[in-house]
Amino acid sequence: MFTLENVPLSAYSTMRLGGNARYLADITNQFDIPKALAWADRQHLPVVMIGGGSNIYWDDAGYPGLVLVNKIEHFEKLDASEGEAYYTVGAGENWDRVVARTVEAGFGTLAPLSLIPGTAGATPIQNVGAYGLEISEVLTTVQAYDAVERSFVTLRGSECGFEYRTSRFKTVDKGRFFIVAITLRVNNKPFQPPFYKALEEYFEKQGIEQYSVQIVRDAVVNIRTAKLPDPNVVANNGSFFANPIVDKDFFLNLYSNHQQLATWPSKWFWEQPDGNYKIAVGALLESLNLKGVHDAETGMSTWHTQSMVLVNEKATKTAQLEAFKQKIIDLVHQTYGIILQQEPEKISPPSNIT
Repeated sequence: MFTLENVPLSAYSTMRLGGNARYLADITNQFDIPKALAWADRQHLPVVMIGGGSNIYWDDAGYPGLVLVNKIEHFEKLDASEGEAYYTVGAGENWDRVVARTVEAGFGTLAPLSLIPGTAGATPIQNVGAYGLEISEVLTTVQAYDAVERSFVTLRGSECGFEYRTSRFKTVDKGRFFIVAITLRVNNKPFQPPFYKALEEYFEKQGIEQYSVQIVRDAVVNIRTAKLPDPNVVANNGSFFANPIVDKDFFLNLYSNHQQLATWPSKWFWEQPDGNYKIAVGALLESLNLKGVHDAETGMSTWHTQSMVLVNEKATKTAQLEAFKQKIIDLVHQTYGIILQQEPEKISPPSNIT
């Protein structure tokens, strides 16, 4: 394991902001993790591990410890029953490439999660989802190094504490588990309507009536490409805000007190199994004319086709991103009484580190 010192962290987030890491090392082998943690312990340093940097951004103060960049590669198809397969995937594998390889093999389960940036190991942390599918629905196990027990462990999907856009890895056990691989269960069942609304509209517009796994993947890729900026080209963290979930009474009151909501199509809000309602955050922001906003004060903007994507146009400090984000949060709260929650994680120095 080769360790670098005083590394600019702006290169390790697709938002391209942040200070420096005191130390940084690539991890290509899972057994380097306990060695790195032991070294950091001797130096009295905090440790954080990241993937592709597409769902994180860094504090302007940087990180005063050791940053591990997960580059563990592995892709293995395991035995399964007819029509199904299990894939064990290294945490450092590019996620979209994982989806592409399973689709090429005839297993279309992951197709709705096409073109989501980042690494495979990051998907359980956020419980990533798109077009009607969440990773929690297909993930069977997570293999990780447990920094508390000082051993490698295998966690079942049911043990991961999955909820909408979160998991135990992001909340109660944040920083405890260093994910090295995940195992996914996929199948070759053909896709059949009804589809997620955006896919239905795409198929109708394109005149598509046959839904092979490759056609569904191509549709998702085309929709995302048209709506979202490529983080390799445009500095952004993808959808910055999660769709808010509110209770039924709040939703009905909101609906009756804001006339513009009565004109919204049903695809912009969804009743949940528990009776709560999920509201499309993009619809909320667009109702406030926040699509394609360029903020000269902060150097930030919202994307011209998706208002929930915050883009770094000219910002040089994370504080500018934070200020722009807060403007949006405040406006939504003042108008609708909803407090937006961000999806990407801001990585700051631990509170006990000065």
